[in-house]
Amino acid sequence: MRVRRVVTTRAGGVSAAPYDSFNLGDHVGDDPKSVAANRIRLAERIGVAPGSVVWMEQIHSRTVTVVDAPVTAPVPATDALVTTTPGLALAVLSADCVPVLLSDDEAGVIAGVHAGRVGARIGIIPATLRAMVELGAQVERIGAFLGPAASGERYEVPAEMQQDVDKHLPGSASRTTRGTPGLDLRAGLRRQLLHAGVGAVAVDPRCTISDPTLFSHRRGAPTGRLASVIWMDPDLEPVAGDAESGDGDA
Repeated sequence: MRVRRVVTTRAGGVSAAPYDSFNLGDHVGDDPKSVAANRIRLAERIGVAPGSVVWMEQIHSRTVTVVDAPVTAPVPATDALVTTTPGLALAVLSADCVPVLLSDDEAGVIAGVHAGRVGARIGIIPATLRAMVELGAQVERIGAFLGPAASGERYEVPAEMQQDVDKHLPGSASRTTRGTPGLDLRAGLRRQLLHAGVGAVAVDPRCTISDPTLFSHRRGAPTGRLASVIWMDPDLEPVAGDAESGDGDA
């Protein structure tokens, strides 16, 4: 069994502008039929049944939900999913917030986390790590992947907000390319994960605001949502010495 991860881009779907074209968010005003078609296409391309992709009703909370079977609707009012069930794909929607994918491959425990400014500030990551440990994970064995998000160079915020977030998430304060106060949530989250004892943290360097191949709410709303997905493939055994986890774009 092998843990796999994938991050989508804007390309490859059926949605019309301004959601063009691979929008996977069902709450942004896109045609529901287009979103449904895109979600089926995602499942097919990653090799899981459409009903095995678990979505969330993300609300910028620190609520963590453990799932052990497919569900027919988005899990209500949560910002992190944890499972030990092979073949169950956990999906995180984003368009500037940080998608965080976590796994203890040895224990067979994975998590998908939506870490926006509010969720990151109030501790969605520590709450998720605790839930994983309760299911048998060991923090030092957990690997983390931080997906595309608003970069510290482009994420401009008021100085008071910057100071408040950095107080709760040290290392997140930044300066933008305009010389104004900014936030680099991925830098703060990476520091938080490493300080918690997480064994390895990888960061996708892409900035959603500056990269036109990605959706960005700050660059132009309304817009679509990317999906970052993690699952355990029961048909794949880990390859000795292989440091990759099946990362790629869909």
